[in-house]
Amino acid sequence: MDPAPEFLNAAVLQSIAAMLAERTLPALGLTTAFALAAWGMRAVSAGGAGAGLLLTFIICLAAGPLAMLAVVSVFLLTFVATRLGYRQKQQIGVAERNGGREASQIFANLGAAALCAAPLAFYGNSTRALLIGTVAALAEAAADTVSSEIGQAFGGRALLITTLKPVPPGTNGGITMVGTLAGVIAACVVAAVSVWLGLLYSTYLAPVVVAATAGMIVDSLLGATVEKPGRLGNDSVNFGSSSFAALCALGYWVLVQLGG
Repeated sequence: MDPAPEFLNAAVLQSIAAMLAERTLPALGLTTAFALAAWGMRAVSAGGAGAGLLLTFIICLAAGPLAMLAVVSVFLLTFVATRLGYRQKQQIGVAERNGGREASQIFANLGAAALCAAPLAFYGNSTRALLIGTVAALAEAAADTVSSEIGQAFGGRALLITTLKPVPPGTNGGITMVGTLAGVIAACVVAAVSVWLGLLYSTYLAPVVVAATAGMIVDSLLGATVEKPGRLGNDSVNFGSSSFAALCALGYWVLVQLGG
């Protein structure tokens, strides 16, 4: 009879259980405090806070407490970008609702990162590809939101990404130079924070930023081609674009391993 796979080895299972037990209470405490703070700041609704609690708990439990700080960097970037030029956004009818982001929006923005991080609970942080995918998804979520919010507030008239024809601010698929640059900077910040935290090797900083930027562009393309006509919702587009960024980063990691 063939020996049991290493994953089913009793010693390995005991090690995983001990690690999860050690991380559970700190992860639950950190993510609960974060969710309550975000709700108290009216950045998310009650449902959004619950969704954020679940997803950040998965990320924190699987990738370790330091991963929580990467999520916090995304939150701070998007929160500030949403508040900047708020009156201007209200005047043109594109401002974020007062109650904050709903659960569906949180799942759309953090879902891909949580899916990438979850297996780390069983395989450990030695599986660097999963961390690379997680960071890329987080960086794309920050880039997409920041580019939209800054572009709507300060970018002036937008251009539709598929035709480069002028469109009103807030149009699905509309992009601005200012917003795009702000989005790339946001991706750089999240990637740099992740390097500083030890979640990402510095050699992967540029590829992760490129993957996040590609995801941001895909988001605009989907917005112009399937969201604008009403064939796909904004949440689905956001989840798809962050997943695309994660897959790009994972694909790059695979190519590096094959080339090495």
